[in-house]
Amino acid sequence: MKKVLVLALLAFVSFAGFSQKKSSFVLQAEIANRNSDTLRILNRTNGKELLKMAVDKKGLFKGTVALDNGFYLLFDGKEYASLFLKNSYNLKLKMDAKQFDESIVFTGVGAVENNYLAQNTVAESKFDYNALLAANEADFSKRIEEKKAADVADLASKKLDPEFVAVQKQNIEMNLASLQQYYQKIAESNKMNGAPSPTFEYDNYKGGKTKLEDFKGKFVYIDVWATWCGPCRQEIPFLKKVEEKYHDKNIVFLSMSIDKLKDAEKWKTMIKEKELGGVQVFADNDWNSKFVQDYKITGIPRFILVDPNGIIVKADAPRPSSGELHTLLDSVLK
Repeated sequence: MKKVLVLALLAFVSFAGFSQKKSSFVLQAEIANRNSDTLRILNRTNGKELLKMAVDKKGLFKGTVALDNGFYLLFDGKEYASLFLKNSYNLKLKMDAKQFDESIVFTGVGAVENNYLAQNTVAESKFDYNALLAANEADFSKRIEEKKAADVADLASKKLDPEFVAVQKQNIEMNLASLQQYYQKIAESNKMNGAPSPTFEYDNYKGGKTKLEDFKGKFVYIDVWATWCGPCRQEIPFLKKVEEKYHDKNIVFLSMSIDKLKDAEKWKTMIKEKELGGVQVFADNDWNSKFVQDYKITGIPRFILVDPNGIIVKADAPRPSSGELHTLLDSVLK
């Protein structure tokens, strides 16, 4: 999840002026416990495939290609690693896919920059972003500045390609700026905690209308989602487990689709095919629905917990895949 979070925060920076192709980039990879028989290198800015390499009889991946110098992603199945590539680079990679990030070791021309990226990924995965986001505003600002200083100092302590250093500094700046924006959104949501919840009255999958007041006397865990949202769909198995765990408790699990009206049949089909439980409702005007706007929802999935009196417990509640949700529900469903 942290890796997913770091990638989501990354500001993809193109290398203007690096378009001249003087030679070729060369890579040889040896991967124990590999996830796939094919490695793929994609451009990190536009997602276009640069190179595809099939494993040979010796268990090695070999490839060469002329490229625009810059940042790329190396995929072994669904796992990936960040790369910084130049046409002058001739890299050898050894790793164990069971310890994907931790085991990456590059040798050859360009190894210093790419080992730095691998080690930085491991360090970022260990950084406690949850604690940072839970800090008060003053502490958050202080910790952001401390992290920025530490990241820049670490970058300066290595003998790295100047072009790599310049863009990595920009990445540090923009990553932390994105984190600050995310923190502000959370802070705005937290201001709603303890206030009466906005209400709704939407079409129910089983027929008729459903409104928040129908569940007075019960906690309501609201999942705002859409059929087109990949992260929303990833939460479905976890939500089912949460529903099963608390099925005999004083709580209702309500999923609110913000699909467009034209996709209502897709919504109904997914409910049936995925055997979705709980209460399923369809918002009246997708992103422009009053409930969505009142909660200032700009991204999904979004989860909300309302108490039996219609008071907001958490305007931005933990996801079903988070252990924090179980801790929260155990504390209120005594």
